[in-house]
Amino acid sequence: MLSLNYLRIVCSSRALLHPNWLMTRRQCVYEAFTCSAHCMSTCFPKKDTWHSNTNLRKERKLIYYTGRVSSPRNYCTGRVKVSCWNCKQPLDKTPAFFCMSCKVVQPPDDGTSYFKIMDCDCTFTLDTQKLQKRYLQLQRSLHPDNFSRKSVREQEYSEIQSALVNKAYTTLLKPLSRGLYMLELKGMHIEEGTDSGADSEFLMELMEINEALDEAQTPEEANKIGRDTKGKLTDLTKEIDDALLKGELQTAKALLAQMKYYANIEEKVKEKLSEFM
Repeated sequence: MLSLNYLRIVCSSRALLHPNWLMTRRQCVYEAFTCSAHCMSTCFPKKDTWHSNTNLRKERKLIYYTGRVSSPRNYCTGRVKVSCWNCKQPLDKTPAFFCMSCKVVQPPDDGTSYFKIMDCDCTFTLDTQKLQKRYLQLQRSLHPDNFSRKSVREQEYSEIQSALVNKAYTTLLKPLSRGLYMLELKGMHIEEGTDSGADSEFLMELMEINEALDEAQTPEEANKIGRDTKGKLTDLTKEIDDALLKGELQTAKALLAQMKYYANIEEKVKEKLSEFM
């Protein structure tokens, strides 16, 4: 094993012969540690981004274990220009579904929000018509049927991208799932099946609405409950939007919890109306 003194002599000699050598090595080490730390905090997808979709778990394997160690997608995309996996040309926008040079489908960009995927403003009152238009456009171009004669890799990427677009669309389409997702982006989550945050007066009101719906004898009675519920959901939508704009996340969380109950009643109204048909 080399002695410490010997290593000092070697390093000192190199530093004297090449004055920039020591600074270059220090800079490389600093940049390596900086990029690694950045990647650990930003580049790996969150748990809820991928959910439990089988194809999406397959994508993790494709992206991180293909052996393409030099690929920018495996490391820090915030500092390195992302390039096409096929022709190596830089991708000019994020998210990039296709390479503009060779036209092949690309894998998903890690950590990209549903709002960015669907090209929508990150707001609770987004334009649903624009959302639907974007969805149809992406599905027409990304549908796996379009890649049946392409390479296996392109087929897999198209399946993953198509599934991701579906998930983004269904999440952002309805106000409740959209609001819950916005809270998740900010690190907040409403646990399923819990009502500890609801006060007794509110729960009593819900109980009375459910009882009235169960006892409804005509479509008119059920429709009246449906209209009242829709009005409450409209009011809640305005209140939630206002709370999110002000950054009052706890208030938005409580209002979204109420919206979940009324959304359930709205579904029960539809079921009740189907019984009269």
